[in-house]
Amino acid sequence: MNPSAAIDAPKSAAARRPYTRGAVLPTLLQQRILILDGAMGTMIQRYKLDEAAYRGARFADYGRDIKGNNELLSITQPHVIREIHDKYLAAGADILETNTFGATTVAQADYGMESLAVEMNMQSAKLAREACDAYSTPDKPRFVAGAIGPTPKTASISPDVNDPAARNVTFDELRAAYYEQAKALMDAGCDLFLVETIFDTLNAKAALFALDQLFEDTGELLPIMISGTVTDASGRILSGQTVEAFWNSLRHARPLTFGLNCALGAALMRPYIAELSKLCDTYVSCYPNAGLPNPMSDTGFDETPDVTSSLLKEFAQAGLVNLAGGCCGTTPEHIAEIAKALADVKPRKWPSHYREAA
Repeated sequence: MNPSAAIDAPKSAAARRPYTRGAVLPTLLQQRILILDGAMGTMIQRYKLDEAAYRGARFADYGRDIKGNNELLSITQPHVIREIHDKYLAAGADILETNTFGATTVAQADYGMESLAVEMNMQSAKLAREACDAYSTPDKPRFVAGAIGPTPKTASISPDVNDPAARNVTFDELRAAYYEQAKALMDAGCDLFLVETIFDTLNAKAALFALDQLFEDTGELLPIMISGTVTDASGRILSGQTVEAFWNSLRHARPLTFGLNCALGAALMRPYIAELSKLCDTYVSCYPNAGLPNPMSDTGFDETPDVTSSLLKEFAQAGLVNLAGGCCGTTPEHIAEIAKALADVKPRKWPSHYREAA
């Protein structure tokens, strides 16, 4: 990115006006621990869809294999995605993620389907919106979170070990892709945005910059959830930052929630969530994998619902979290147990020594 571009960067919309959607979320987070849904990919695997199912009639003659392109299912198998949403809402989820983790032009280039990115986001958000509207009640409103994934490319790390300066994507390419995705999600009715599974802080900055531009352009202001992923026992995200550095790099976005997901199961994630709980002057989220990968398991992961829920209950009782859910390997059964275990536990309170966001 050209350093001079910072002069024209939009000022933080969050510093100027209240949320235009999802305005009740901060109040709800003060009252109780909110529940996020679980894994989309894990549930899709249960349907054992073959190449023909992914293609549907519309893409029957498409020129390359597209099995595994889960975001396309919002177009070709919408009933499957809606059914998964319904199961998570029935399990007690307050916030439902759209099926858009890889619905950017950058990610869809793997399938040659860049031109479908907007449609994927629109259709996915509509499916989630319909499901949330069907399950919402005055006492328990449900919210659609527009899921924004990291893309398969990294702006900070070279893909060539022989050329440390090489990059396979630029900041501006990511920003443009994220802006297109976010606008489609907003137009189709999402209540908030979830920038998730962040392994490269620069990718996340591109997403957040795009969101701020979108808010400036539309006059809207939606809550933003930010969630990174610690990739191993080093306690760092892939681009090298500790969780404290990661927080301080992104806190300017004034997110509604900040936390961790994926990569590690809850047991290994605990020290990093505990650290964020002491640092963050916002609400802390945690939605771990169901333990470590296990090919012999039905879900591909070790933990059963009672194990994952008991671990997250301990987090909650220790005053570490405001929002909890599940990532890879979790199912509606996991979410139901998590919701039950955390129902009567008070949410984390902000640390008394927090620093005011700049």
